[in-house]
Amino acid sequence: MRNIIREIKKLIKSILGIEFYPKINYHCHKERFGSEYGGWDIADAFFNKDSIVYSFGVGEDASFDIALIEKYGLSIHAFDPTPKSIEWIMRQNFPPNFILHKYGIANLDGNVSFNPPENPDHVSHTILDRPETQSRAITVPVKRLSTIMRELGHNYIDVLKMDIEGAEYRVIEDMKQSNIRPKQILVEFHHRFPSVNVRCTKKAYATLKKMGYGLFSVSTKGKDSCFILK
Repeated sequence: MRNIIREIKKLIKSILGIEFYPKINYHCHKERFGSEYGGWDIADAFFNKDSIVYSFGVGEDASFDIALIEKYGLSIHAFDPTPKSIEWIMRQNFPPNFILHKYGIANLDGNVSFNPPENPDHVSHTILDRPETQSRAITVPVKRLSTIMRELGHNYIDVLKMDIEGAEYRVIEDMKQSNIRPKQILVEFHHRFPSVNVRCTKKAYATLKKMGYGLFSVSTKGKDSCFILK
């Protein structure tokens, strides 16, 4: 009975355009890495120590990154310009192949305003409008994915993870224009933000489909989505 009620609520939210619950359209072997809060599924069939992983948005949970390092011995390129996140990372005893880059990703190279969360105990900043905290905004450096790859000497990416608080929509469009196709894309969509809506997420899904991606995993709430290049 509880499951039925949950499905009815999901249907109502979908009809009202409040939420989006996509269906998996690509089936493959997958494995979850990391904590319940910060973990992600990956299609792990071809992973090894030379796999290239970009992890954008560390916050205060690097369990996904550390789990991959422990299993495969690979290097994680982690990116986060948030001062609180950087301070947290520096206090951890992470292995040397957890490589922190103190800038974020966007559809431009330069500096952007980063609006803090309302709750000072939280860590996630956003480049989206957040009028209630705009007076406390900070300026942080960001780079396009094509710029980052060129500077790091990479011509492919095995996994691109993005938990970047609303910047994902423009980054996906920039990837399309730059013809960058990571083998897997793990992304949290933020249509719950007032300045974003479900249409933006549906458009991003359609763009990724045109780019050749299939959805192989999605969280219960429909926000954490895992795509693979078919």
